[in-house]
Amino acid sequence: MDARIVGELTGMVGMILFFGTVIAIVVVPRWIKSREREALQATLRAAIERGQPLPPEVIDAISRDARPVPSASRDLRRGVIFLCVAGAFVVSAYATDYWGDGDTDAYGWMVGFAAFPGFIGLAFLIMGLMNRGKSRL
Repeated sequence: MDARIVGELTGMVGMILFFGTVIAIVVVPRWIKSREREALQATLRAAIERGQPLPPEVIDAISRDARPVPSASRDLRRGVIFLCVAGAFVVSAYATDYWGDGDTDAYGWMVGFAAFPGFIGLAFLIMGLMNRGKSRL
């Protein structure tokens, strides 16, 4: 096989693996949770139509799926995590540039990519600090 064809195939396989990983991590769990909710709603609907009382376990299962109320400590925690992810990108960019051959542009790309979680983390930290004394209901 020609080296150019192998390079193109490697790039295509890499992109398929990347997007497949994103789908497996983000989309599939949401789809499974959605299916579970639909099944629970169908069961509840059938029970209500028959006039059966709802057991406390079912009410607990419904309320457990509710998202918690945002709080300042949660925002601060998320901000720290995002800043640490950005720091990890910067450190890996430095390591790639230090141990690499010096001809790669990986350092600039990785530091640029690190700006996204860095600024998201900074925004969460600011929101957490602004809402520290406030209670959210």
